[in-house]
Amino acid sequence: MVKRLQNKIAGSRFALPVTAVYSIMIWLAGGLIANQLYLHFLLFGLSAYLMVELNNSNSLIRIYSRMVSCSFMALTLMSAFLFDSTDVWVVQFCVVATYLILFKCYQNKRSQGLVFYAFFFIGIASIFFIQILYFVPFLWIMMRANLMSFSMRSLLASLIGITAPYWFLSGYFIFNGTADLLLAHIESIAQFASPFQFDFSNYHVIATFAYITIIAAIGSFHFLRNSYKDKIRTRMIYEILITMTAITFVFIILQPQHIKPLLSIMTISTSILAAHYIALTNTKLTNITFCCLTAGTLALTAYNLWIP
Repeated sequence: MVKRLQNKIAGSRFALPVTAVYSIMIWLAGGLIANQLYLHFLLFGLSAYLMVELNNSNSLIRIYSRMVSCSFMALTLMSAFLFDSTDVWVVQFCVVATYLILFKCYQNKRSQGLVFYAFFFIGIASIFFIQILYFVPFLWIMMRANLMSFSMRSLLASLIGITAPYWFLSGYFIFNGTADLLLAHIESIAQFASPFQFDFSNYHVIATFAYITIIAAIGSFHFLRNSYKDKIRTRMIYEILITMTAITFVFIILQPQHIKPLLSIMTISTSILAAHYIALTNTKLTNITFCCLTAGTLALTAYNLWIP
């Protein structure tokens, strides 16, 4: 089999350290020190580490490759307009943690402890982005259909996990006499804007969303065509990722005012689909596509960083 440029990079042991150095450089250019974005950088680093663990523990790519974490870092850094948003970084970290824990529940109906911790992170994310709770029913369905780990006990464990952060938070707000703020936050889940109302004057966000969507479509199409080559467990996980990508895309279309946190969620699954495509294809066309995607990612990163 001919090893093309994409295969050499995908299988290289230097891919991850080089991408890590690139990430630090982009953060420095994006104001890491000037704007004191240390917490945001830490959350990014933790998310990237969890993506490494997600790949290792689930064998997302059937050959040695660090493309999952590399793709995640490259696509996440492309959204430079999110650098100063603490909420977005917390939400992204929590979703990666949820995936990492939830995928361990595969075919285990006695995994109530893992389910609790997975949905505990969803609960934490909801403190910063309450609309993430709309994903919960879909996660239950996928636990039943794909992970085959759903039961009444796991349902109760997930509900307890989601509400657990609010037990502590409610005590804090009640102690400070500001319980109305917590109630207002919870009630905001029912606030909807008109669908399809994109801010087309914000070229950075629109261009990034369109680019992420294109990559997600390429990765999804590739996997659906070649899924028979992967193990059943791997196929189930990728079906979850494709479903989550589609749900997030629809969510953004219907409620575009939430595009920034939703884009960070969509980036997680898209990066895994992109990594699968890059690492496990080796035709001339896919190599050209890889080069174009790499150039496009670098160009869009520069655009979001330096062009107002």
